[in-house]
Amino acid sequence: MIREPLVFEISDRSKAPIRMPKLDVPAGADALRGAALRTDIPGFPQVTEPEVVRHFTRLSQTNYCVDIGFYPLGSCTMKYNPKVNERVAALPGFTRTHPEAPDDLVQGNLEILKAAEEALCAVTGMDAFTLHPAAGAHGELTGMMLIHAALKARGDARKTVLIPDSAHGTNPSSAHLCGYKVQEIKSNERGLIDLAGLEQAMTADVAALMVTNPNTLGVFEADICRIGEIVHAKGGFLYMDGANMNALTGIARPGDMTVDVLHVNLHKTFSTPHGGGGPGAGPVGVKKELIPFLPVPVVTRTQDGFVLDGDRPATIGRVRSFCGNFGVVLRALAYILTLGPDGLREVAQIAVLNANYIRKSLEGRYHLKYDAPTLHECVFSDKFQLARGVKNIDIAKRLIDYGLHPPTMSFPLIVHGALMIEPTETESRRDLDAFIEAMKMIAREAEESPNVLREAPHASYVRRLDETAAVKKPVLRWRPAE
Repeated sequence: MIREPLVFEISDRSKAPIRMPKLDVPAGADALRGAALRTDIPGFPQVTEPEVVRHFTRLSQTNYCVDIGFYPLGSCTMKYNPKVNERVAALPGFTRTHPEAPDDLVQGNLEILKAAEEALCAVTGMDAFTLHPAAGAHGELTGMMLIHAALKARGDARKTVLIPDSAHGTNPSSAHLCGYKVQEIKSNERGLIDLAGLEQAMTADVAALMVTNPNTLGVFEADICRIGEIVHAKGGFLYMDGANMNALTGIARPGDMTVDVLHVNLHKTFSTPHGGGGPGAGPVGVKKELIPFLPVPVVTRTQDGFVLDGDRPATIGRVRSFCGNFGVVLRALAYILTLGPDGLREVAQIAVLNANYIRKSLEGRYHLKYDAPTLHECVFSDKFQLARGVKNIDIAKRLIDYGLHPPTMSFPLIVHGALMIEPTETESRRDLDAFIEAMKMIAREAEESPNVLREAPHASYVRRLDETAAVKKPVLRWRPAE
């Protein structure tokens, strides 16, 4: 692979990106003076226009994206995004709408929001939704705020939230931000919540149990209804992290599983572009008791149309400007309406089929700590490869040489050296076979030539980095060599 040099390295003070003709009118103010000229970086590069355009175009072509290939990132649900969603979201009636426009000028937009809420209620079995939260962790926080407000209204202040060791890592932070102490619930040998441990921990001081279902092992909590009974018997709420809803759409509804509060990730399950910090959306669904506390404004249907209702005395207030990320919600609704009920069911069926195809194909070559049936993702570990000094990070780096994105690494924490793989429903048999064959080749390399893995990647623009040093001492600005 040809190394792309830094733009500083191709700089030459004799080069001029633009030449202006000699001024033949009286000189006036210098239009280029000020913000247009960079003086804050010593040795700022000077290159021609073709050089700078080609440099950044070549760099852009090294980016890996979902339109290029398979993202096996477990728990992230990095599926391909249908282009029809983008076309709908780009319609001028949506892109030219001002967020401060009065209700009577944005009836179509408000109808979109209401339709999205109703569609999510139908898919999940919840009684109402708020679309305001900006992403999954924000949805968790909003859900815990709703639970806190409901308990306060009962006059029943509580101090503790229970979180299984197989839950998503942001769950404890969301509980802490609402003033709760967190108590961990251990998994049993099957990777499920230990019911005896839950019954012992569930006291009148517990506000909620936050459960991820399917959990981060890809295992469905088969006793979820019994779990809800245990929590409700002590007056607590059952919160479900719905980041893994891709395994359930059209097949099972959290609202039918005794769940009181649920967040879903539109940018995961319902296919809107995400990554790099956004955009996202984490709508929160609730059962009837929690509806009065939903964030404002609430889209309400009246005889004369739709209005934004902010007159909710028990509301937790605003959690996001306007009504959340409208473009993301719009894309998700387009996805839901395009597929319909049968299509959403097929999404889950193919996602589960793809994950189990990978699991069965790699069993025996990579260690599988838990043998419970998995749904949309499977979690291997590097235990077999460690015998030859090869770690999961070495496997991930070597996948780059095969032109593939690595899976999620070292998560969940209950699997040491984890390789967490989620193919989603959008990957073809051909793509899955290419990934499986690469993983099998890497397993052979770990046995026969482990140094190849420990020094990988070999064919990337950037070689193996000291990731610990990069975190501790990040270099965020270029400095000329002394």
